[in-house]
Amino acid sequence: MTRTEDTVLRVGAEGGEALLLRPWRPQDAAGLVLVQRGDTALRRWTGAAVDDETAAARWIAVQARGWETGDRLAFAVMAADSPFPERELLGHVVLKEVLSGGGRAEVGYWTAARARGRGVAPRALTALTEWAFDGGAGRGLTRLELLHQMDNTASCRVALKCGYEPAGVLPAAPPEFPRDGHLHVRHA
Repeated sequence: MTRTEDTVLRVGAEGGEALLLRPWRPQDAAGLVLVQRGDTALRRWTGAAVDDETAAARWIAVQARGWETGDRLAFAVMAADSPFPERELLGHVVLKEVLSGGGRAEVGYWTAARARGRGVAPRALTALTEWAFDGGAGRGLTRLELLHQMDNTASCRVALKCGYEPAGVLPAAPPEFPRDGHLHVRHA
């Protein structure tokens, strides 16, 4: 993994295809719609409904505002070997609540249906985690938290594979978090 001046993380092809993590861009809207459309699993776990390019543009604008404030640092996960600029969108990883203080933040991720089972989520999450702990977020982070719904066993496997240890069960908090959740923690 390397970091360039425009906050791009590169993940080598070991264990799968090469990945490129970079901030979301307005031109990603069409790809985001394609990934979200008809993916009931993604909608179930994320609660996001991006049905058209207008909704995708709004979602991407939220990600851009997060970079501006420094509190939500979201990356599109792309297939690095796809031709530019049509790189295949494989997923999303995010470092959020960065400014909450105490050296802690939360991580989140999702993968496109066609990318599941290819090692994309664990490799992207590992890259984000290393970047956060190495000072990429510029906040001296020492604790990262990962929260997923208890019945999302795939996310639990990704968390464990990436060194996020189980730290408890959190009760549901509808509407944003409709089911009980597992809390995982990783320390620098």
